[in-house]
Amino acid sequence: MPELPEVEVVRAGLERHVVGARIAAVEVLHPRPVRRHLAGPADFSAVLSGREIVAARRRGKYLWLPLDSGDALMAHLGMSGQMLVQPVGSPDERHLRVRFALDRDELRFVDQRMFGGLSLSPGGADIPTEIAHIAPDPLESAFDPEWFVARVRRSASGIKRLLLTQTVISGVGNIYADEALWRARLHGERPGNRLTRAQVLELLGHVIDVMSDALAQGGTSFDALYVNVNGESGYFDRSLHAYGREDEPCHRCGTPIRRVAFMNRSSYFCPVCQPAPRRRS
Repeated sequence: MPELPEVEVVRAGLERHVVGARIAAVEVLHPRPVRRHLAGPADFSAVLSGREIVAARRRGKYLWLPLDSGDALMAHLGMSGQMLVQPVGSPDERHLRVRFALDRDELRFVDQRMFGGLSLSPGGADIPTEIAHIAPDPLESAFDPEWFVARVRRSASGIKRLLLTQTVISGVGNIYADEALWRARLHGERPGNRLTRAQVLELLGHVIDVMSDALAQGGTSFDALYVNVNGESGYFDRSLHAYGREDEPCHRCGTPIRRVAFMNRSSYFCPVCQPAPRRRS
């Protein structure tokens, strides 16, 4: 699933290519991506047609396009969603779901697995009410490091679980949690309340650094599903130290990286650099 760096790459591309454009028409080719618009696809198209896109914003893994009406077009990419800007007349993508005709180009929502979606947030230009409950992400000016430290240190949950909890910190997914924990030499099962303030701040610094590094490299693209608005892949996967490297040598100590099941996914870590916490009697 695209995480914060991948979504920010898309947001920045939308800011360059569609801000200031007017939506001339909307064509919903499959109803599932607009399932959250209860009035139906026809109303979704009618409400958005004629509106101007005035900005491109993001919080965590969510992005939205504020409109001149004060509303917002929200997007969540899910597992395989893409927001592509294409010249008019370009061949349709195989999994094209929604087409927005703009002044000069087309904005296309493409989604193979259709876990993502688009929705209209009434009055949501500043911050959509649908995501107001999630915490700011660590690249936002609204993020409060001291609040994050306090929240982590009063929880008995494992630190990786806390990193993936969107009401604690948004935008961090499985890839960057594993990478930040490897950099911080922390095992993901270390309880938050057994970490010092200094350890949490150091980890937070690694979270910010690893996502900033990934952002500078266009995100992490393991296949053709993770691309920017021009269809280009990121290449941060070449810089990974833990995630996806099962049985490969740790870049620090040479010990084979281990993989374990975690929350219906996998965790990757070095058993020497990131020792498991001792169980308390």
